[in-house]
Amino acid sequence: MDINLIAVGTRMPAWTNEGYQEYARRLPRECCLKLVEIPLGQRTRSTPVERAVNEEGKRMLAAITPRQRVIAMDVAGRCWSTEQLAEQLVNWLQAGSDVSLLVGGPDGLSDSCMERVEQRWSLSALTLPHPLVRVLLAEQLYRAWTVINHHPYHRS
Repeated sequence: MDINLIAVGTRMPAWTNEGYQEYARRLPRECCLKLVEIPLGQRTRSTPVERAVNEEGKRMLAAITPRQRVIAMDVAGRCWSTEQLAEQLVNWLQAGSDVSLLVGGPDGLSDSCMERVEQRWSLSALTLPHPLVRVLLAEQLYRAWTVINHHPYHRS
């Protein structure tokens, strides 16, 4: 199973890329985390924000195959504990289809993306910077993997 982290934004600080790669490389092949970066939609004073969000949404949807399970990272989504995320990961692995996690741009996800999602997941009620979300997602997925496999990384 592949987990595709489809995230808007292509110019991340070096610490973001290093942190993301550190945890993504720790995951095994049967639970591979792949980053798909989507360019920001063009934002100008004369262009409505919705246009940029819709551009981003079209690009995100183009990166998803029809059989993938799609999950939106959404502040209004459901918060999972580490153990609940581990259960979700087990369910995703057993289902046998790839998973796409959508991280929108500064103005969120398009309506067309939200119509495609099967679940909404919130990392926190706090507003998190997009670079940090990438690292946090990779670390939490790795942590869930260690819980499933009784690895000492996670201590309850």
